[in-house]
Amino acid sequence: MTWNPFKKDKAQEPVEEESPAKTVGKGRPTPKMKQAQARNLRPLVPPDRKASAKAAKERIRKREDEEYEAMRTGDINRMPKAERLPWRVYIRDYVDARRNLGEFFIPVAFIMLLGSILVTTIAPQLSVPMMILLYVYLIAVIIDVAVMWRKLKKKLIDKYGEASVAKGSRSASYAWSRAIQVRRWRLPKPRSHKHGNWPK
Repeated sequence: MTWNPFKKDKAQEPVEEESPAKTVGKGRPTPKMKQAQARNLRPLVPPDRKASAKAAKERIRKREDEEYEAMRTGDINRMPKAERLPWRVYIRDYVDARRNLGEFFIPVAFIMLLGSILVTTIAPQLSVPMMILLYVYLIAVIIDVAVMWRKLKKKLIDKYGEASVAKGSRSASYAWSRAIQVRRWRLPKPRSHKHGNWPK
């Protein structure tokens, strides 16, 4: 065998690089759980605080408007939670069914005060009797409300238990404040248009 100096040895010939094996699947490593969770995290502080606060106020105002409209129309299912309590519904129905002396207290007191101002310039001697009449009417309203609450409290305890008249329930103030309002001004709206429809 003769040696040829121009013939290259096979060991010196460049070896072609093998093409990498095809990757199976996504072709990238699966991210760790912490990395995936970090992508989904949202900042606690919104980028635009003013816009976020404005949107929150608009949501609250919209909800309050809906609740007010529900009380005005008598839609109990959309009223505030406090107004949907069963003993509050009973209190409203009981007060609305009763003829209360205090129903016209606010307009009567307003008229009497205006009258006393006019009387002091025309007939000052009548101002004292008018004020006495106003105070007599006020005392009669207080007695009437006390009698109403005494009967209503007993009914509430029998029907709903002591929790319905507990101090935190504010049932007493709820009843008397409704009793001294003009019927058409009451919110929530009375479910009955006339007196005498007592709750069961």
